[in-house]
Amino acid sequence: MDERCKTCFTNNYDKLLKKFPLSGCQSLEFCAFFDRLMDNGEDKITPLIQRELLHKFREINGIADPYLKEKKQSNKIALKLYKQWKPKVLASDNPFNLSLRLAIAGNIMDYGTDQEFDVHETITKALLVDFAIDDSALLKLKIKEAKNILYLGDNAGEIVFDKLFLETIAHKHVVYAVRGAPVLNDATLKDTREIGIDLIADVISNGYDAPSTVLSQCSSEFLEVYNSADLIISKGQGNLEGLISEHDPRLFFLLMVKCDVIGEVLNVKKGSVVVFNQTN
Repeated sequence: MDERCKTCFTNNYDKLLKKFPLSGCQSLEFCAFFDRLMDNGEDKITPLIQRELLHKFREINGIADPYLKEKKQSNKIALKLYKQWKPKVLASDNPFNLSLRLAIAGNIMDYGTDQEFDVHETITKALLVDFAIDDSALLKLKIKEAKNILYLGDNAGEIVFDKLFLETIAHKHVVYAVRGAPVLNDATLKDTREIGIDLIADVISNGYDAPSTVLSQCSSEFLEVYNSADLIISKGQGNLEGLISEHDPRLFFLLMVKCDVIGEVLNVKKGSVVVFNQTN
């Protein structure tokens, strides 16, 4: 864990504690746990630290899903945008590129970081900028060649743009995977059904409640699908943090780079739009 991640965690939980204030004793308990984890978590990836913090926060305040309101709001906003952009994608000279850019733009809908976002501004940017890493042509080829595709979802709201991308590529054998239980504003099975991804893909849980895909903790059902997939499309920073060390040529990482730490990992600037495959 980079020292800068600690600042992000601090800012994130300052917001959460303002939204759900704790009593004096509860606050002392959580802050002591937070400090211990920051001091002793150097050997863990940040999604696993985030999981431990959320478990402790929920244990203290009794709220099962602190980001439920944000998830519902994100899905509502994205569904309105879907209605606007679906006909534009269908009429586009390059539906694949446009729907891919929209799917990546949707990645900005993230309440698990300490940055503010404007999804409308981000869509405009994503449609205009060059990809900082551009393996999109290879991705398009691999989609055509693949018999089975595993798509790793990330945040609520964002998954609506994933739906548009999946409708555009129209592959017959796609499994869409989400988190095993509520964590931050990451999508769960309930979110996929609310926005209709289950109508165009087989939807499964990865069996674990970290904001990432941590293979050592995922369910046997998920791992069976993962291991048999010809192509794996991974959305967002959390999934990248969990999987980049796999060096799996089947993996394509689609994301907006939201912090300098991940920017340095990928050798791009914060705010970059990325389609990244490690075989290149």
